[in-house]
Parts: sequence; C-alpha cells; structure tokens
Amino acid sequence: MARGDLEIGDEKPEIAAAGGVVLRRGDDGKARVAVIHRPKYMDWSLPKGKLEQGEGWMEAALREVEEEIRYRCEAGDELPPVSYLDRRGRRKLVRYWMMEPIEGHFEPHGEVDELRWLTRREADELLTYEHDRELVRKAVRKYRWRRLRGLLPSARAPFPA
Repeated sequence: MARGDLEIGDEKPEIAAAGGVVLRRGDDGKARVAVIHRPKYMDWSLPKGKLEQGEGWMEAALREVEEEIRYRCEAGDELPPVSYLDRRGRRKLVRYWMMEPIEGHFEPHGEVDELRWLTRREADELLTYEHDRELVRKAVRKYRWRRLRGLLPSARAPFPA
C-alpha cells in the first residue's frame, strides 16, 4: 500500500505525529521550503515528529520543527493530514501546518544532517515521498496566493482549493 493511500477512518492511529511546511521568501523573491535529510532513513522529507504525552497537535508541530531545523516558527493554516503505514506496518497519522521562520539557524545533529531551502520545483525533485511533494505544492500555492492578495487588496476571491 502506498503512502497516503491508507484510510484512517474512525480508528485511532497507532502513531500520531505533526510537522510543518516551513516557507520563506528567498533573495530572488521566490517561495522557498525547508527540506531535511534524515540519515537514519536516508530520505529527504519535511520536518515532523511524534506527539509527546499530553501535547496538542500544533504544539507538537512547532516543537518538532524547532528540534529538527533549529528555527522557531509561527504556525499558519493547517494543511491536509497524511495517513499511511510506517516501515513497521503501523497506522500513522501526520498533521501539518504552514509555518514561517521567526528566528534560528540550522546546525546539523543526529536526526537531521542537512537542511535545504528549495523552490517548489527543486523540492519536487528531491523529496522522497509523494505525499510530501503534494503538501509542498499546496502550501506554496497558498503562500503565493496570500502574497498576491497582500499586494493587491482588491483581490478578495477565496483561495482556490
């Protein structure tokens, strides 16, 4: 079964995780997304991690992003959740938020040895999992739409789904 194809339904996932699609504007004016390399899994993905006991979803997302990329962020809109079977066959549900970095500086550590700020196209080529690529596409569309609306106050149409 491919990632993203699992229907969680009413069943509680065995693993609850949260993360962020961290976006900032690059020097060239293009939206850039934080993509991380995890040496343990030899993959390129988005920052995320498991909820701790008694922790809320957004709280966990902000904590995990800060732990993995060393940036304190501000959370924005929630993105569509992702559900799949992990490498051990356990049900996993991950909720993501759009985020903007407030302060910080990446330093490699045990869980994450590299961070790259990529355009949507670059992220599309590098990300290991299709569900991450789809989340980045949705987040960048929202990010660009919001910037456009900020530049053109008369653009009052709702964000296209």
